[in-house]
Amino acid sequence: MVAISPEPSILTGRYIRLEPLTRELLPELHAAIGRPEVFAGGYGGGPAGYRADVDDFVAWAEGYYQWSGGNAYAIRLVGGPDDGVLVGTSTLGDLNERLEYAHLGWTAYDPRVWGTVVNPEAKLLLLGLAFDHGFGRVKIQADVLNARSRAAIARLGATFEGISRRDVPRADGSWRDSAVFSIIVDEWPAIRESLAERVANQGGGVPVSLADGGRK
Repeated sequence: MVAISPEPSILTGRYIRLEPLTRELLPELHAAIGRPEVFAGGYGGGPAGYRADVDDFVAWAEGYYQWSGGNAYAIRLVGGPDDGVLVGTSTLGDLNERLEYAHLGWTAYDPRVWGTVVNPEAKLLLLGLAFDHGFGRVKIQADVLNARSRAAIARLGATFEGISRRDVPRADGSWRDSAVFSIIVDEWPAIRESLAERVANQGGGVPVSLADGGRK
């Protein structure tokens, strides 16, 4: 199957809905992820990349997200009292059809949904999008210092490939080493089954509620 970059579209799961991220949604996204604890682990270049002011965040986001060459998504809750609330973002980017390569990243969530069904279902939808369009390898990476993100990636079933040293600059001018993981198409059926099981068990059929910190 030849890899074909997917057209931007809405992806709907049991607990979340992914819709193409637009500049008009950036103030709403700031309300979800514009928090120091989100950037503390390395997101957006690390703590120095944090923007408390919404206008500053919008200006920063203009150069951070893949507005072309990738599919950036806003993530909303489905069902319950918080139906439709934007709680995060993720991107299937760096799409290379010839090499059948994609990078799943630029992911951040409202801390109230950390540890819930939101991330595994987002990964299930986005990895499915990549492999259904013929991509053979999806890279997922994190700042080597971000133990929480690295553990979450490993729990997906992704294979740890190693450390890419002096990979990208942080917002404070230092250089980040990246822990690099990947999932290839041969591994996808087993990982898809595992993720689907996690979503079923972790979600429990109950919508995510922000009132209790996202947890059920």
